[in-house]
Amino acid sequence: MQSRRSPGFWLLITLVWIVVGFLLAPMFITVPISLTPTRFVSMPDGEYSLRHYETVFTGDAWLGPLGDSAMVGIGATLIATFVGGAAAIGLWRIGGRAARIIGVLALMPMIVPPIVTALALSRAWVTLGLFDTVIGVILSHAILGMPFVFMTTSAALEGLDPRIVEAARSLGAGPFRVVRDVIVPNVRAGLVTGGLFAFMISWDEIIVTLFVSSRSVFTLPRKIWSDIRDNLDPAVAAVSTLMIVATLVAATLYLARDLLRARTGATR
Repeated sequence: MQSRRSPGFWLLITLVWIVVGFLLAPMFITVPISLTPTRFVSMPDGEYSLRHYETVFTGDAWLGPLGDSAMVGIGATLIATFVGGAAAIGLWRIGGRAARIIGVLALMPMIVPPIVTALALSRAWVTLGLFDTVIGVILSHAILGMPFVFMTTSAALEGLDPRIVEAARSLGAGPFRVVRDVIVPNVRAGLVTGGLFAFMISWDEIIVTLFVSSRSVFTLPRKIWSDIRDNLDPAVAAVSTLMIVATLVAATLYLARDLLRARTGATR
């Protein structure tokens, strides 16, 4: 108890709260601005209004980008989860130095600066005829999200005993059935976590989107970027608040699922 009450302990607690406050500070500014009754960005002065949320949900100016972001995010998540999960499982089965080297290469989209990736993808999509197409944006976001699925799935595979796979093979199960009925159920948590990361990466992505699209695909972050450059509309704060709420809900559901799983495992 004495060590917990030492000056070093309280200094650490203070630093933690400072960091938490710094991370949460945008929320305490964005949310009130979204409730302002005025047509310009300002803090509400005793009067609150939901007019800007109504603008978001009733006008095509925001519903279109919202639909594009949802479509691109879901598509990118599915592709990133499939490719990243398959790569992690395949390299886990191969093992050895070659698998480790390929594993490092699979993380390159996360290591390379986004502007470099954006330039490369822009040039590639122009050549392949995918520039400013939904497929091109989905593939771009999937490339950015794939390393996260690869990492979480690889981490989940570390706790899987290879003898379980060998036992399934000895009982006559083929390679695809082993993956479907043995490996995937054991690494489902890693796949879901990676898929969640991939979706959030796609949902917030702006740099690569600006380079691989022009007019046909207009995601929500790009709409926010465009409105900030042209005029400061409080509807941007309303959309930002909705994005924050969506992120918090997803994180809460994921944590609740883990807590429920841990409690269920503890009672068995």
